[in-house]
Amino acid sequence: MIRNVLSIAGSDPSGGAGIQADLKTFSALGVYGMAALTALTAQNTQGVSGVHPVPPTFVGAQIEAIFADIGVDAVKIGMIANAAIAEVVADILKRHRDVPVVLDPVMIAKGGAALLAADAVDALSRRLLPLAAVVTPNLPEAAALLHEAEAKSREDMARQALALSKLGPAAVLVKGGHLDGDESPDVLASGGTITWFEANRLPTKNTHGTGCTLSSAIAAEIAKGLPLAQAIASAKDYLAQAVAAAGQLSVGSGHGPVQHFHALWADNEGVRK
Repeated sequence: MIRNVLSIAGSDPSGGAGIQADLKTFSALGVYGMAALTALTAQNTQGVSGVHPVPPTFVGAQIEAIFADIGVDAVKIGMIANAAIAEVVADILKRHRDVPVVLDPVMIAKGGAALLAADAVDALSRRLLPLAAVVTPNLPEAAALLHEAEAKSREDMARQALALSKLGPAAVLVKGGHLDGDESPDVLASGGTITWFEANRLPTKNTHGTGCTLSSAIAAEIAKGLPLAQAIASAKDYLAQAVAAAGQLSVGSGHGPVQHFHALWADNEGVRK
């Protein structure tokens, strides 16, 4: 059976992040993707120039329409935009606690633009974190959720992952991509236990949408029945290959997207020279 996965997130017209990255990831990993939009953005590989949130009641209407008709095997939450949307999403998902939720607390775009209103951080922590099977913050996002300084070491990462787990999610994956050095480790806190996922930093500027892609890949693998640690390991392997193959694409002059279909498209096929 092909599993159904719903993404609740914002739109990226350049196709590298947000809903567009989520749907590409779902397709690449063999699940049927659905999308409820929380915001429209004006952005490209160089940055975000505008954000237009969808009215909260309409965000809710989109999600309700999906659950009323279609079986949902997993939910990925990305850009929430504001507190009112966070409240509506939480109200609906509380009625579907049997569906695993992967929460990517999107706050800042790759170019530095804010994607979450300041008053929404507490709403996200209070309402959405307790609903999550796993939450996947990067270092700045973990610090913002805890109102602490950004982690600068593995020890800080592990401590913040455990601290975030006390806010209600079943598990927390703190991503170490912002650490200095050649390594990019992630740490999982689950049931009071710490597990490290090691990775080398890939020398590329094509990292647009990596957080969206990883969380969507985790949701896809959970929907297919993998236990959490295996789902994360599989998702990280998929993302690493997508980043490594990003040079096949020719998209923009800033932080380019990853190659979501690296395993499906022939090398350089259809690439504009």
